[in-house]
Amino acid sequence: MKDGIHPKYDTVEVTCGCGNKFSTRATANTLKVDICNVCHPFYTGKMKHIDREGRIDRFKNRFASGYNSLNTKKRRTPKKKKVDE
Repeated sequence: MKDGIHPKYDTVEVTCGCGNKFSTRATANTLKVDICNVCHPFYTGKMKHIDREGRIDRFKNRFASGYNSLNTKKRRTPKKKKVDE
């Protein structure tokens, strides 16, 4: 690697909007983030899944019925050729 062309890669303190601070390595001098693992709803268990107008249920029903229709259809078997003797 050539000397003098790469940015300095040091330990940096990351500050979140909630006040949480942690260290990582980066080329920037300071890092500020809006959300981190301490305040993110997914990691805190406060995330809400909103099922608007039953879209998930409708999708599941449509998807499940598609597989059922595949299983209930009669499959065509090839006709056997008669052998002339």
